[in-house]
Amino acid sequence: MADLTATDFGDLIAERIHAEHVSISVRWLERLRALLPVEANEVFPTNQLLDHIPSLIREVGTYLRAPSEQSVAANTSVMSKARELGELRHSQRASVHQLHAEYRLLDSILASFVAEEVERLGTPPPAPDVIEVLRRLSDAIWMLMQVTLDTFVSEYTRTIASHASRLEGFNRMVSHELRQPLGTLMYALPLLKVEVASGEGRRQEQLFDVMERNVLRLTQLMEQLEMLSRLQSRQPEGLDVQRTEVSAVAWEVARQLREMAEARRVDILVEDPLPVLQIDMARLELILMNLVSNAVKYCDPAKPRRLVSVERASCDKPGFVCVAIRDNGLGIPADRLDGIFKRFIRVHADRDSELGVRGSGLGLAIAAECAEAIGGAIRVESTEGAGTTFYLDIPSEPAPPRAD
Repeated sequence: MADLTATDFGDLIAERIHAEHVSISVRWLERLRALLPVEANEVFPTNQLLDHIPSLIREVGTYLRAPSEQSVAANTSVMSKARELGELRHSQRASVHQLHAEYRLLDSILASFVAEEVERLGTPPPAPDVIEVLRRLSDAIWMLMQVTLDTFVSEYTRTIASHASRLEGFNRMVSHELRQPLGTLMYALPLLKVEVASGEGRRQEQLFDVMERNVLRLTQLMEQLEMLSRLQSRQPEGLDVQRTEVSAVAWEVARQLREMAEARRVDILVEDPLPVLQIDMARLELILMNLVSNAVKYCDPAKPRRLVSVERASCDKPGFVCVAIRDNGLGIPADRLDGIFKRFIRVHADRDSELGVRGSGLGLAIAAECAEAIGGAIRVESTEGAGTTFYLDIPSEPAPPRAD
């Protein structure tokens, strides 16, 4: 066999990589399964992502034929695939170390492939030619890895900034919400001391009522904040998925709210059939509890019959079912609908005394976060004075883990 030049040997290896790019991809995938913190079928969870790998390897082979430093980087399609890999690994909670190791594995596999081809030739090419081909392969891998890592780090930076912004807003709202009842208590306590000293019983009773209301409000607020904290600290993989009859959960919610409903003369109806799902039952119950109790609280005192129903509704989203929580209560003004799922937003706060309602404005926010955690969503339709319907769209199959 005639001696190969560096260019000839590079062309030969490029041709062989193009011919064997699928088998090389399989080698890489098999070793990745032991490296990454996900199940084997989640390393590349879609066919589209799985198809990226042979494409990347083919492009590495092409680079051997045209070893310009820009040849890989200039291929927008391949760079897009490398960026998508960075986004995927961020969503899977991989580490920078694991990403480095992932590309080092590919580099090692391609180096082994070159060694096998040299062996197959029988008459090996000059060592400088082999070294040059290996250098070009490492350059191509390095460029792809750099794009993937840049995307991965950018995603983490964006997530951290988002979390910091949300935390700042949350702390500001909590401070605002706690300030009013604490201020009232600090105002009432000195007055109470004066009234106790003067022996004015009626005034003491009024002050005790004020203090009791505000202590109850603080207790309720702290309970909801604790619940929200627990939900946010749970990882997606912590979902307790089990076979659940939605009707059974709805009836249990109705039972727990019976006294509140009877006091307000509200009928809670659960209409069959409701779906049977593989779902986190605790989160589903919390969603229904918040939505149904909200409907009971804001019933319309002027209506002779006050209704809240939990029923199945049609759903246009493939792979989802829908449960509707419908009432004929006060309704929500159209200009307030967009903000009702934000924390500490209360649409009818000005009617608390009239309706006998206490709240912190966290119920709907918690319901929305629970719905998101199970892969679903809540939407709302309302007409002021006529009533409100909340639609809970739920995946008919368990939701995949969610990236925070």
